[in-house]
Amino acid sequence: MASAAEQLAANMNFGAFQKATELHKRILFTLGALIVYRLGTYIPIPGIDPAAFAQAFQGQAQGILGMFNMFSGGAVQRMAIFSLNVMPYISASIIVQLLGTVYPPWEKLRKEGGEAGRKTLNQYTRYLTVVLALFQSFAIATGLQNSPGLVLNPGLFFLASTVVTLTGGTLFLMWLGEQITSRGVGNGVSLIIFAGIVAVLPQGIWQMFTMTRTGSLSPFAMFAIIALAIAVVFAIVFMERSQRRLLVQYPKRQQGNRMFGGDTSFLPLKINTAGVIPPIFASSLLLLPTTAMGFLATADLPAWAQWLPGMVGQLQHGRPAFMVLYALLIIFFCFFYTSVVFNPDDTAENLRKYGGFLPGIRPGKRTAEYLDYVLTRLTVIGAAYITLVCLMPEALIGYFKAPFYLGGTSILIVVSVTMDTVTQIQSHLLAHQYEGLIKKSKLRGGRGGR
Repeated sequence: MASAAEQLAANMNFGAFQKATELHKRILFTLGALIVYRLGTYIPIPGIDPAAFAQAFQGQAQGILGMFNMFSGGAVQRMAIFSLNVMPYISASIIVQLLGTVYPPWEKLRKEGGEAGRKTLNQYTRYLTVVLALFQSFAIATGLQNSPGLVLNPGLFFLASTVVTLTGGTLFLMWLGEQITSRGVGNGVSLIIFAGIVAVLPQGIWQMFTMTRTGSLSPFAMFAIIALAIAVVFAIVFMERSQRRLLVQYPKRQQGNRMFGGDTSFLPLKINTAGVIPPIFASSLLLLPTTAMGFLATADLPAWAQWLPGMVGQLQHGRPAFMVLYALLIIFFCFFYTSVVFNPDDTAENLRKYGGFLPGIRPGKRTAEYLDYVLTRLTVIGAAYITLVCLMPEALIGYFKAPFYLGGTSILIVVSVTMDTVTQIQSHLLAHQYEGLIKKSKLRGGRGGR
């Protein structure tokens, strides 16, 4: 027999959505915030020549700038005020999470601080975001000023205005993402990245059709790319919803003449615990040498460094060396980031603290060892899945010269964020139906009392 929650979920339809006025306000707020973000990606920073910068950007489109341009919705290509996007915030969040596992004071805040500790760590994340944004914006301003023809009036004022503009844009997006999370639907930072990728996807699709029309891409290759993209979407949905459920039992206890407890629940372990972080980190590391050589292309390299351009040239999209290193880095970051976000020792200790145990396994150290055993094997499957999803489009990009926007990383982010947002919408609808049932039961109780 289905539970009450499952029956409510089965009864959710368009009529229930129409009655959820609070959900309507959240969705409208989210859409309005994303529109504001998209408008900001078209406002260029002051003091640059947009035409000259667009021409210079074409030489770096396949490097790390191309990836950042995809995540920012084309803001880097236009050198807009949101060119840094939320990347400094994401980097700061990851650094704080890492330090929260190795730095004792922050580890204590994370484990024992509760809500106050979480707010303190969030504040540290914001401070670190400011530092990273200042550093990155100053590097961008210096690079622009040192490139001839890109800056109209180079000087100290241009450096200061660029640093303030780019840093302010990142802080505004950080605040906007937090507002979406608290007053809208879905994770705000993820939705901002999602909006940027979705905004440039039509450009990649149109580029693919243009290549087919001009003969640069065969019709068979175009249909193969479309079929593979659809297959990848189905694979991502299936794997992201897959989980290993570990049975958790709670012992019965007697209070007076009554028995309490004896419940069972599940500890869900996702196959892909690391999410989309591994391919993003792997892409960033691999594209850094390509971008650096692009900036040094005009410089005279010494004799001992003449081999660098040839070696870095092997790290282009679709090359064998790129794909091998890409796969190895994805696998490494899958295991590394999973160890950061899920600690078997902490989980085992929490189960023991609340009286829960896994059937047939002693609480404490043996439970932690078993959780680590299961999680390691799940991570092997998850790492293989992410690697396959990211490498298959890379092979097409290299063989058919497909657009960079159709890579596995972008599809993975779009599908994952869409699933998370839909799940939150369903949760709001379910909560609305529960509120309706509670109100009806109170009204019936009041009438019965009369």
